[in-house]
Amino acid sequence: MSSTEPIADAPPAPSLTDLRAQLDRVDDAIHDLLMRRAEVVGEVARLVARGKVAFRPGREAEIIRRLLARHTGALPRRVLPRLWRELFAATTAMQGSLVIAVCEPAPAAGFLACAREHFGALTPLHAHTSPARAIAEVSAGSATAAVLPLPQEEEPAAAAWWTTLLHQDEPRMYVVARLPFWAPRTDGAPQVQALVVAAAAPDPSGRDRTLLGFDLPAEMSRARLSAACAAARLTPAAMILRRDPAARIAQGLIEVDGYVTEDDARLAALAVTTAQPLVLGAYAVPVENDAP
Repeated sequence: MSSTEPIADAPPAPSLTDLRAQLDRVDDAIHDLLMRRAEVVGEVARLVARGKVAFRPGREAEIIRRLLARHTGALPRRVLPRLWRELFAATTAMQGSLVIAVCEPAPAAGFLACAREHFGALTPLHAHTSPARAIAEVSAGSATAAVLPLPQEEEPAAAAWWTTLLHQDEPRMYVVARLPFWAPRTDGAPQVQALVVAAAAPDPSGRDRTLLGFDLPAEMSRARLSAACAAARLTPAAMILRRDPAARIAQGLIEVDGYVTEDDARLAALAVTTAQPLVLGAYAVPVENDAP
């Protein structure tokens, strides 16, 4: 370079007005894509069999995991589930009624807040003080799904809603999701754990856990049931064994890794039960790592 050649001036830094204009263009582009996404959802709805439930929690979980895996930059990862949960709620409602029945067993128990966080700010929530009433609303068709407390070992019979899934008339109910779907929990976020039940079979997400229900001989021990499950290559990640007073049978609930269907040969291998265990549903394993 010649010593007499003038040095080019650096380009001026963008002004606040310039940056705001850039943000406006980005917002418009995002809005255009949201409108296009809604058009594609409409096209999907026209291809889906009439009367089929549009609620697909497994597919939603799969999308969120994919977006988290590709995410980079300064925007916190925890923002993505929040944004897409609102989007899922809106586009599901486009395809039919979306109403959620929620078991809130006591005032401010946290299940309404948990449902609101997951299903979006505009989704109607119907509160019930018992799980039976929430399930009944789904069975009657006036709610899409029910948010119910996570089963506990020592809960009273009225709270053990999962036992009703062992013996039910049509429409059959299934566990289809677990809440909350992402962690860690921030200050003020709902801390309760819940399962979601719907009158449609769960859809796989690629990383799932399945709930199996049993009617068992009254004398069945936890150790014997665990051994039988392990022999059938269905090692439980969690187990509940109920013996209500004066009942002639016990009832068991186990959670196993993977998406298990009712034609899985391992279920028939569980000969400890009075009948083959019933698949009560499955859920996408929640996202627990919020690292950048």
